[in-house]
Amino acid sequence: MRAIKNKMKFKRSLLLLAGLLCFSVTSFSQDPNFYIFLCFGQSNMEGNAKFEPQDTTVDNRFKVLEAVNCPNLGREKGLWYTAVPPLCRCRTGLTPADYFGRTLVENLPKNIRVGVINVSIGGCKIELFDKDNYQSYVSTAPSWMIGIIKEYDGNPYARLIEMAKLAQKDGVIKGILLHQGESNTGDSTWPKKVKGVYDNLLHDLNLKPNAVPLLAGELVSADQDGACASMNKIIARLPQTIPNAYVISSSGCTKTSADRLHFDAAGYRELGKRYGIKMLSLLGYTSKKSDSSSESKNGLSVPSHDVK
Repeated sequence: MRAIKNKMKFKRSLLLLAGLLCFSVTSFSQDPNFYIFLCFGQSNMEGNAKFEPQDTTVDNRFKVLEAVNCPNLGREKGLWYTAVPPLCRCRTGLTPADYFGRTLVENLPKNIRVGVINVSIGGCKIELFDKDNYQSYVSTAPSWMIGIIKEYDGNPYARLIEMAKLAQKDGVIKGILLHQGESNTGDSTWPKKVKGVYDNLLHDLNLKPNAVPLLAGELVSADQDGACASMNKIIARLPQTIPNAYVISSSGCTKTSADRLHFDAAGYRELGKRYGIKMLSLLGYTSKKSDSSSESKNGLSVPSHDVK
């Protein structure tokens, strides 16, 4: 009998040891110095401008988690790659996320890596990311948008969560970037709708609101004759609805000559840098270079003094 009891104790000890080893492996697989950022929105976050040769040289500390399969790029969904554009889907263009990430790796300590996940759909309303009601929006979406939505298995929000959970095994989610609103221009309830998406992201990913800021970029501004510039007054109210939200000014960010809705490559670079500089300040760092970018507060564009 004593021999049987000793054998059982030995087996329990082995199981405990195995559990501790598994816990140890899991713990060490998540790198606290791998900062991950979720990006979502419509065409300006998706990336509308063609990237240029200067945009294709990227520090390998800056990564993108591919959210769709891209055979033309040699990328597979759910795997990390150096963040050479495109950063959204297989044939999209330059996005604010490109120079957001570059700005971070240029200014953060060398032991810190930066990763982005970009799930964005041109032309969509914020309702597409409402996890409880997105199907009613999809049912009325134009056929060209349906094709894009299908790349995310019909549910872009669910794909963003799926990829974010994978990313959490490797690093720590530090913030969320949004650029959306053209299709909701004039909708005074937009801040409340964004809060619904933000709250769902926090809940589904077990994130704390005070630790995960939301950065929302203005649309092409009035100084660029932006077609939806009036929406910036509504976007400016977002921090009143989400205390940890910050609005990134688009003032002076140049638009494409093709329309009044999208930024050109230079505009994306500047806007992305502004997202990056604001995030650096929230992370407790300052930019090594002086910058004239501005942050919008309460509908006014004011210089950002918290980054030197």
